Amino acid sequence: MASILKSLRLAADPNRLRMLLLLEREELSVAELQEILARGQSQISTHLSQLKQAGLVEDRRMGKNAFYRLTAPAELMELLRQAHGEIPETTQDQEALRLVLRKRTDNMRRYFDELAGKFGRQYVPGRSWKGIAEALLKLMPPMVIADLGAGEGTISQLMAQRAKRVIAIDNSEKMVEFGAELARKHNITNLEYRLGDLEDVPIRSGTVDLAFLSQALHHAVHPERAIAEASRILKKGGRIAILDLSRHHFEEAREMYADLWLGFTELEIERYLKNADFKNIETAIVHRDAEAPYFETILATADK
Repeated sequence: MASILKSLRLAADPNRLRMLLLLEREELSVAELQEILARGQSQISTHLSQLKQAGLVEDRRMGKNAFYRLTAPAELMELLRQAHGEIPETTQDQEALRLVLRKRTDNMRRYFDELAGKFGRQYVPGRSWKGIAEALLKLMPPMVIADLGAGEGTISQLMAQRAKRVIAIDNSEKMVEFGAELARKHNITNLEYRLGDLEDVPIRSGTVDLAFLSQALHHAVHPERAIAEASRILKKGGRIAILDLSRHHFEEAREMYADLWLGFTELEIERYLKNADFKNIETAIVHRDAEAPYFETILATADK
């Protein structure tokens, strides 16, 4: 009886209950539990140690990592599943778990990250990121593209090489004037600049094939409204692509770059996209700066 009471007392803590429900679904490392629960390593380790002593979890070593799996009796887990509704975070935990598991299995991306890290360290005539980008753009099918938060439109001008039409939107009058002048100067006739806001895009509903936001979302007052606007202007079957900063703590960015948000988690962007009725959502960290403050870039894509 004492062990049952001890188990119940341990599991009554919301964080330990959340851990047990997660470990019921999948074996997880300390680092993965940190990411899902947004708690520090020492706190996670303390909880796991208590659960292990009570015989509710066990661990195994894999290289430098320790993975934990559930050993709690089924009767206890049945009670905990009934209690999970009292802890609202458990629903979000399951979404975060799905992302963590997707990252774990993404060995191919890790391989290409390593490959990309070697790219450019040695001089090879004719090989450059610009050359690769130009080649990939040529392979892009002709589309109507909205570049939302385009700035002076550097990316818009690149995409216009292949796009049927590009509409560059920015809320800075000077940026729009500068970009429009560059387009005229270089005779880019399928590129149009419009003054407008991310949350009130001056484009008719259902007229765009691709909505593209590159480092723009963290400047939106209401990011979820910006994504809803992107959905509005897309045709059925259209796509959205978002490049933005992963959540960081570099507060100086608010002053230096006029950032309203210090990046986003993959889970937040995925939630915005789901709320705007996007499907086939994929997110990934696609770049990590090598120097402080070590910004990371998230790529998110989805279908309307």
